[in-house]
Amino acid sequence: MRRTLLAVVVLIGLVLVSAPPAAAGNQQRYIVRTSGGLLSVLRLCQTLNCQVQGALDGSVGQTYLVTSSGGLVSNLLNFTQNLLTSLLGIKSVEPDSLLSMPAVPQANPAAGLSDTAAVNYYGTMVWHGYAAQPAAQIVRLADAQASFRVTGSGVIVADIDTGVDVNHPVLMPVLLRGYDFTRNQPGASEWLDVSSLPNGPSDSDSQEAQPAFVQQSTAAVLDQSTAAVLDSGPYAAFGHGTMTAGMIHLVAPKAQILPLKAFSSDGTGYLSNIIAALYYAAQNGAGVVNMSFDLKSSSPALNDAVTYANSAGLVLVASAGNEDTNARVYPAALAGNVMGIASTTNWDARSSFSNYGSADVWIAAPGENIISTYPGGLFASESGTSFSSPMVAGAAALLFDAKGNLNQSKAASALAHARNLTPDLNNGRLDLYQAVLAWLSAR
Repeated sequence: MRRTLLAVVVLIGLVLVSAPPAAAGNQQRYIVRTSGGLLSVLRLCQTLNCQVQGALDGSVGQTYLVTSSGGLVSNLLNFTQNLLTSLLGIKSVEPDSLLSMPAVPQANPAAGLSDTAAVNYYGTMVWHGYAAQPAAQIVRLADAQASFRVTGSGVIVADIDTGVDVNHPVLMPVLLRGYDFTRNQPGASEWLDVSSLPNGPSDSDSQEAQPAFVQQSTAAVLDQSTAAVLDSGPYAAFGHGTMTAGMIHLVAPKAQILPLKAFSSDGTGYLSNIIAALYYAAQNGAGVVNMSFDLKSSSPALNDAVTYANSAGLVLVASAGNEDTNARVYPAALAGNVMGIASTTNWDARSSFSNYGSADVWIAAPGENIISTYPGGLFASESGTSFSSPMVAGAAALLFDAKGNLNQSKAASALAHARNLTPDLNNGRLDLYQAVLAWLSAR
């Protein structure tokens, strides 16, 4: 065994000699999957001169983030994959990609932003334009809440995004502390990314503040599903997480929201942040996960995280993207494990920007001129599947509230009781009343 191990060390060394050297001080990041635990990754890094930064999967101990300045390139390991697997238990090594999503056309503000009359929405004062917006009426939100007495009570919905305005008066009563994977620390405040206002406004009154329309320079964009940024400024995605959290709250006002900050205010975030957030959600009591972002390709580590979350009983929802294409995007295209959500207009047609097709779309939900919470105690208007997805995540919370023993397949089956529109939207547009009724009727 010692001779075999020496052989693989020498072989890896020969392979790495042929690799171009990395720039000095340029730390490259990799995600390592292993069946051998931490010890196997430590041995790998001892051989390849990399550093183990920590586990991404919590107590599971099979997925790790490592860094290297010595030119560690994952495809070079293909030459020695079998030996690495047999000797160290290494299953895969993949680059930890820094994700940044392209810009899309700007949307027009919703007329409801001028409807600032204060109304009591399940114990919190909100703008009437938020509570009674067309999207809520289209999906029969009030019918479902009143008929079945469901509000998402007792359910935790994790939101993997840019964080949240932790002081927003509408969201404060339901917010859990969450975690910031961009800084590796508890809490998930979006304000930490704003250098001029590190703690956000100290006191904001949502009833007196002016409505906010998400403009190009401050828009929230993580994926192609958000009508947002035409520049690449440091605050390009500021507010995105607060808006997605607001849509979860609109549908499931008594559900607790677990903000998991995987993206910075400029709209970028590492793949490892997403993976760590999925494991964190599964290990910290979440029942539903909203993912308002999409990737052009999947990854072994992401697939593992999704499978783990499903096996723990979580329901996963993701935006289908906004490129007007049926090309696969992830995690929405992980059919059977994730529900991909397209966007529809207020006239029940597919939004012109929305991706389509059964590869990415399970159902659709309204996603145009959505009104939601925005940092500073404000409300903002935006369009995109980024905001269709949290509506369905909130719907899953209502199903949990209606009857226990829910899982991914059962939630997908119930939510498939939707209003049929066109074949490119698969099961149709979300109907909350029919979805809850189907789940209560299921054996």
